[in-house]
Amino acid sequence: MKPADQFLNKKLHKAAKKEVTRFKTIWISDLHLGTSGCQAAKLLEFLRATESETLYLVGDIIDGWQLKRRWYWDQTHNNVVQTVLKKAKKGTNVIFVPGNHDESVRQFIDLNFGGIQIRDELVHTTAEGKRLLVLHGDRFDGVIACAKWLAYVGDNLYTVILKFNQVFNNWRARAGLPYWSLSQYLKLKVKNAVSYITQFEDALAEEARRKGLDGVICGHIHKPEIRDINGILYCNDGDWVESLSALVEEPDGKLRLITWHDVVQHGHPVSEQTAVEADVAAIAG
Repeated sequence: MKPADQFLNKKLHKAAKKEVTRFKTIWISDLHLGTSGCQAAKLLEFLRATESETLYLVGDIIDGWQLKRRWYWDQTHNNVVQTVLKKAKKGTNVIFVPGNHDESVRQFIDLNFGGIQIRDELVHTTAEGKRLLVLHGDRFDGVIACAKWLAYVGDNLYTVILKFNQVFNNWRARAGLPYWSLSQYLKLKVKNAVSYITQFEDALAEEARRKGLDGVICGHIHKPEIRDINGILYCNDGDWVESLSALVEEPDGKLRLITWHDVVQHGHPVSEQTAVEADVAAIAG
């Protein structure tokens, strides 16, 4: 290959890389790697399209419950793990706070593996000076605390609902219709489910108040949320099974929820094709 061709190929390869969206801090949880419900391909796109000083993995990263019942682990799941390890190696402060689905990791609390810190819970201070408790939140779930067997039953039922969702939404996609979540619909419509979520959120806010903090950041219930609960900031970063969401801190300390669609579809000012065409034009000129 001629030197000019090598130079052109390098320029095209560089131009084809999408611009990275940078945040001060990113929180993600409930990835459920090891299950067919995990949106690993979209998660990988999100991780590659974002950078941050600190990345919090707020529990249920690997679904040990499901892996015990049925082994599921494809290359995309491997790529997600490798991408997180690569971020840690390159200087991102990666903190893993285990949840109930990866509770076996809790035996390694306060240890570091591959540049990833394992913590049970901790306090994050934003650029605005707000002190926020970070934890998965499962120990404030009455079902898990009092009847773990019922949590396993609920997990199995949720898996069945997700499989139905996949089939149903494949049909909707072919019909040109947007994604629709049965589980989210049931959470919002069933009175007991709404009461359960409210009790969970109130309990987490009260824990932050008890510790003299400004707020709390958690996962667990797969419902992305930022709201004030009697003067305490409650934040839930959602999940990567359905909502495909993350909580982020901007450089000025502001917190907001974003989704895969926000970052991958709209987060880059120059499209891949436009960037390539611009570089080709510059080289040709």
